[in-house]
Amino acid sequence: MLEGLYSAAAGIAAQSEQLNAIGNDLANLSTSGYQSERVAFSDLLYNPVEEAGTKTSVGSGARAQIIGTNAAQGGIKLTGNPLDLAIEGDGYFQLTLPGGKPGLTRNGVFSVDANGMITDAEGNLLSPPIKVPAGVSESELKVGSDGTVSANGKTLGKIGLVTVAAPGHLLASANGMLSTSAASGEPQASTAKVQQGSLEESNVDLGREMALMVTTQRAFQMDSSAVQTESQMMSIANQLRA
Repeated sequence: MLEGLYSAAAGIAAQSEQLNAIGNDLANLSTSGYQSERVAFSDLLYNPVEEAGTKTSVGSGARAQIIGTNAAQGGIKLTGNPLDLAIEGDGYFQLTLPGGKPGLTRNGVFSVDANGMITDAEGNLLSPPIKVPAGVSESELKVGSDGTVSANGKTLGKIGLVTVAAPGHLLASANGMLSTSAASGEPQASTAKVQQGSLEESNVDLGREMALMVTTQRAFQMDSSAVQTESQMMSIANQLRA
């Protein structure tokens, strides 16, 4: 009887993980360059049992885990801001996170900080870093399709776009940043293009997410009902023993 309780409880945990991913996607619906999360379900351990001379296997339920992101490109919208950058093709901006850890993102909202360095909205530097000389305004910056940044005819640096062998296996981290995994492979140079004065929109499909949320909530309710039923059956069994 406990096996049914364990399986139902595992189902609740799995559907909770799915709901968390859906909630995160919906919260980032308007985040530039955000890539929706991918969730996979797998069976938990099966145990061999023998009842009334019959051998069978009893499962322990299922589990869910985030296995990466949806690498499909979102729509591109024009903003006119010189440091709003969109990537056309497979690629990511490479940033240096606190502690020196590398991070990847398609969110192209950049600005110049007090030290003249080009950073993202969280203050993370581009990798390699690009410094804007004093007296040069953002409106004077030009970014070529190959990522070359210049001002008044002088080259300041180049935004090096990178990609990985399996973008769908990049792992989401804090503030919508992505990090590599063993399955994604290490960053390598990308041939994608940069479009200045534009931003890539989130690739979250609102209709799909809402439909998935409904089915996930129903599965969660079914598992919750199973837990209650198992609890009631155990209570009845305990009374019979008494």
